[in-house]
Amino acid sequence: MQTATTAKRGTCRPHSVSCTPMPITIHPKVGQILLCDFSSGFKVPEMVKSGRPVVVLSPTMKGRPNLVTVVALSTEPPDPVMPYHLELPRAALPQLSRFQERPSWVKGDMVYTVGFHRLELVRVGKRDPRTGKRLYFTQRLGREHMRQIYGCVLHGLNLGHLVPHI
Repeated sequence: MQTATTAKRGTCRPHSVSCTPMPITIHPKVGQILLCDFSSGFKVPEMVKSGRPVVVLSPTMKGRPNLVTVVALSTEPPDPVMPYHLELPRAALPQLSRFQERPSWVKGDMVYTVGFHRLELVRVGKRDPRTGKRLYFTQRLGREHMRQIYGCVLHGLNLGHLVPHI
């Protein structure tokens, strides 16, 4: 099921190459899928792509303004699949070709704490005909998916022995 909200942000078509991203301004919810710009300040073998889908892991935390901990998603199947990988069901993702053409995998070994300036909402439509505002994907992954993702992250940190406790 797809859920969208409206907001006035950015000046571009959904997922346009010439698009100027509009960073988020409020802390996203745990389980929300956003796009992250890893194109500046990172070097291979770190993540270096712009517009990389990520899942929010951390709630708002006192003393950590404008920072969010996220885990990367990929449409490239891992080879080999490890305990820190998880295939997400397509129904949990935005109903856009970019997410629906191939399965999306959680890369539990690629966890980052990033600033709001790197994150943007996933645009799902040009404009709401009633309000004229852009449409954004706001559906969040449920508790069971998040439990599995946290398990992947623990494996990615070589703390897999803690998985039974989440």
